[in-house]
Amino acid sequence: MNNSQQRGSTLRSQTRSAELIAIGRRLFADTSYDALSMDDIAKQAGVAKGLIYYYFTSKRGYYLAIVEDSVAELVARAGGDTDLPGVERVRRTIEGYLAYAEHHQAAYRTIVTGGVGSDAEVLAIRDAVREELVAAIAEGAYGRREIPPIARLALVGWLAAVEGTTLEWIAAPADGADGVDGVDGVDGRPDRDRLGALLVRQLRATLTVIGEFVPECPPPPLPEGPFGQADDLAPVTGRA
Repeated sequence: MNNSQQRGSTLRSQTRSAELIAIGRRLFADTSYDALSMDDIAKQAGVAKGLIYYYFTSKRGYYLAIVEDSVAELVARAGGDTDLPGVERVRRTIEGYLAYAEHHQAAYRTIVTGGVGSDAEVLAIRDAVREELVAAIAEGAYGRREIPPIARLALVGWLAAVEGTTLEWIAAPADGADGVDGVDGVDGRPDRDRLGALLVRQLRATLTVIGEFVPECPPPPLPEGPFGQADDLAPVTGRA
C-alpha cells in the first residue's frame, strides 16, 4: 500500500469512527449505559457488532470515546475566541459553556457527574475539563493560565457552583413548558442569556475577593460606561 492509499484508509477509518461516536452520543442521550447492550448499539447503528469492537475494543472503550468527544466539544465551545479582550472572552466562555449544556444535556450530565457509577476514568476526564475551564477563565481574567493556589481554589469553587446551577437549570422546564407562558422565568427556567449574566456577576464577585487575598491578581476592569444593577443583569453577549 502506497502513502496515498494509507492516507485514504486512515481518513476513512477516522470518518467511520467519528460516525459511530456521533451515533453513540445520540443513543446514550436517551438510554442509560447499562440498558444498552452492544447488540442494541450495533442494531441502532446499522453495523456489525464486530465493527464497534474493531474501533473501540469494548463497550466501555466506546463509552469513554463518546465522553472524550463530548468533553472536547465542551472545551472548544467554552475556550474559543482567544483573540477577544479578556472581559469579553470570559463572557463568551460562560456563554459557550451554557450553550453546550443546554443542547447536549445528557452528555453534560455525564461529564459533570462522572458517568457510570463514578467511573474512575470518566472522573479523570471530568477533572481534566474542569482544569481546562478554570485555566480559560484565569487567562481571560488575568492574561495567564497559571495563578496562585488560593486564586485557583476560588475559581474552582465558583465553577463547582456553576456546575450545580447548570444541572438544576437544564432539569427545569423551559418557560411555558407547562402550558403557561413564563414571565421573566417565573413559571419556568430563566433563558440562557439571563443565567449567563447571573454567573458573570457571581464570577465578578469571586474575582474581587481573589484580588483582596492575592494583590497580584486584581480583578479585570469593568466594561466602559455605567455598570449598575440593570447592566449587571443584561443579556450576555455571545453566539446563539
